[in-house]
Amino acid sequence: MAYQFEKEEKMNRFGIVISLVLASMLMTDSCVVSGQQSFRERFIAHNSEMGALQPSWIVPLVTPDPRLIQYARVSVSHEYTAAHAETVNYGNGRGFGLISGNRFEFDYVQPAYIQHNTAGAMDGFGDTSMTVKYRIASGNAKHGNFDIAAILNHCFATGSYKNGGATDSFGPTLAGGYAFRRFDVISALGGTLPTGLIAVQGRSIAWNTAGQLHATPHIWFEVGNNATFYFSGAHDGKMQNFVTPAAFYVVRRKEWKPTHPFLVIDAGMQIATSGFHTYNHNLIAETRILF
Repeated sequence: MAYQFEKEEKMNRFGIVISLVLASMLMTDSCVVSGQQSFRERFIAHNSEMGALQPSWIVPLVTPDPRLIQYARVSVSHEYTAAHAETVNYGNGRGFGLISGNRFEFDYVQPAYIQHNTAGAMDGFGDTSMTVKYRIASGNAKHGNFDIAAILNHCFATGSYKNGGATDSFGPTLAGGYAFRRFDVISALGGTLPTGLIAVQGRSIAWNTAGQLHATPHIWFEVGNNATFYFSGAHDGKMQNFVTPAAFYVVRRKEWKPTHPFLVIDAGMQIATSGFHTYNHNLIAETRILF
């Protein structure tokens, strides 16, 4: 009980610190804008400004996006473990992101609530994480239609009842993408590096790739491939792979302009294609707002 109390206290303190950091970042950004432009106008104009610097594909369902975006995502996943136990994840590693300048994006992912639906496993909140993304190079449709970014994630082990990592971990990733007319391909190579207990938790390398089709002004289709390679730990030497078909519907008002927010409703399913897999048939449903 004492350990659980300490974990909850740590999570609460971390949430306060993150809120202060994000508030400071936004206040700093607002101080450098012209006095003729309000903070609200500057704040909602970021995504519009990014359109002149990067491609205009949809944010992938699983694969990291190399573009800078300002968003909020609500997600739920429903999967079955290798032992056919049902697990529901309310949050699913999604949160919100804010753009700072023309090079940086800062993301915050609040703890998800994990429901196991199996005897012996306790439901509870997962870990908290924060991500910084740096744009290395990019171009819009008139300047190459590509994007390359470096991403660094830090996961804080705030999970309750073993619903998270045993220690904090870092996740460096290099992501890139290229678009051609209605098609685009996005790929990312990264890893998960725990800060301790390596023999228990192990390390992993993930290679994610997504191909997308802009079918209509409001509809996108995607097929992703998600491969993870394990080193050390319980899964040492193993690899799991998923194919993930997904669909996206963009909701925009009739008078929509690039400076207006818009809604995206999407869903997809991770289907295991490797002999070894820790879960399967993971149905993911999301609602996103980009602003």
